[in-house]
Amino acid sequence: MTPRPAPSVRSATLTGAGAILLWSLLALFTAASGTVPPFQLAAMTFLVGGLVGAAGFVVRPARLRALRQPARVWLLGVAGLFGYHALYFASLRLAPPAEAGLVNYLWPLLLVLFSGLLPGEGGLRMPHLVGALLGLAGIAVLIAGRGGLGFEAASLPGYLAALAGAVVWAAYSVLSRRVGAVPTDAVAGFCLVTAALSLACHLAVEDTVWPAGAAQWAAVAALGIGPVGAAFYLWDIGMKRGDIRLLGVASYAAPVLSTLVLVAAGYAPATWSLALACGLIVAGALAATLGPSRIGVETDA
Repeated sequence: MTPRPAPSVRSATLTGAGAILLWSLLALFTAASGTVPPFQLAAMTFLVGGLVGAAGFVVRPARLRALRQPARVWLLGVAGLFGYHALYFASLRLAPPAEAGLVNYLWPLLLVLFSGLLPGEGGLRMPHLVGALLGLAGIAVLIAGRGGLGFEAASLPGYLAALAGAVVWAAYSVLSRRVGAVPTDAVAGFCLVTAALSLACHLAVEDTVWPAGAAQWAAVAALGIGPVGAAFYLWDIGMKRGDIRLLGVASYAAPVLSTLVLVAAGYAPATWSLALACGLIVAGALAATLGPSRIGVETDA
């Protein structure tokens, strides 16, 4: 069988952007899923997400070979998916959600910075850094507009967990480039292991609460198919073949788009901070597409 050609940088970047669009639906579907505890919801949705990828194995059994990867690849995939979500959930337990969310959303900026260490990527570019900082400012405005930010020393463990989660996701995303030969089909295996680990955490620290009614079950299924399913496959393609730094800057659009979706669905009001955050993130995205000025040394291999 002739192998499928690798996608171009542009098409892979657009594919990765599809993940950002799907993540913008995360808050809506989560709100619609009722009061299912975080780890239980992760176990359910990652199971669905893993099965979404595994469906391709039924059609083409040869693709099962994608799961035969070295231990370091499995460690990277599981640490990225499960490690990030475990740290994020821990941060929400140990710190106020708004502040924890802002710290956690350092990951796009860290992704841009880490990408400068990759060989053959041309070094860290000033427009990408400026764009990432503008995006972070937009997120700060958005969160502050929901009721202000008040960082407290007592919540330091939560802030550290949120920061660790940001580092883990940025590192996982960038290091995916170093294992670019690993087929995206392997993400199905990472999702299924993440589901199992999430179930173990749920049984250890949470009480089981099942969705109430067909609408909530549908929301859980939609989460598993989209934001906690297909999104990770699309992101894997974007990280391995696309413009990492542009995707990092574009990632700041996810929470703003998410808020817009919540406004449209009647879950949240429209505010001035939302409009300003949109402006800052659009400006950041535009800045990231500007000229090729670089920061520091070249990293071409």
